[in-house]
Amino acid sequence: MHWYLDVLKKYAVFQGRARRSEYWFFILFNLIALIVLGAVDYTLGLQILAPLYVLATFLPSLAVAVRRFHDTGRSGWWVLISLVPVIGSIIYLIFMCIEGEAQANAYGPNPKGEAAAPVTA
Repeated sequence: MHWYLDVLKKYAVFQGRARRSEYWFFILFNLIALIVLGAVDYTLGLQILAPLYVLATFLPSLAVAVRRFHDTGRSGWWVLISLVPVIGSIIYLIFMCIEGEAQANAYGPNPKGEAAAPVTA
């Protein structure tokens, strides 16, 4: 739950880096909240709770996605790749799933707090 709250605390912070777990747990809790609010809306015959929630979490969702791109060493503008039909969404998903850079990059230090260790086989 702290992953979700940490992203909300950084409501519109576009600087820095976000780990994969921070991004994906936020997405998971967002999805769960939308399902619950959608069910409540349906039960009450309203269509107001879920849309309000989407509006309230739009900026944090965008900010955590930009920080996730920063973790992989890419500009936050890469978030716009999702606007390209089909292939853009696939590329976006791949970038959200890949490991971030182990060393500090132009966007800040490694959010895992680990020093860059060489990979040995």
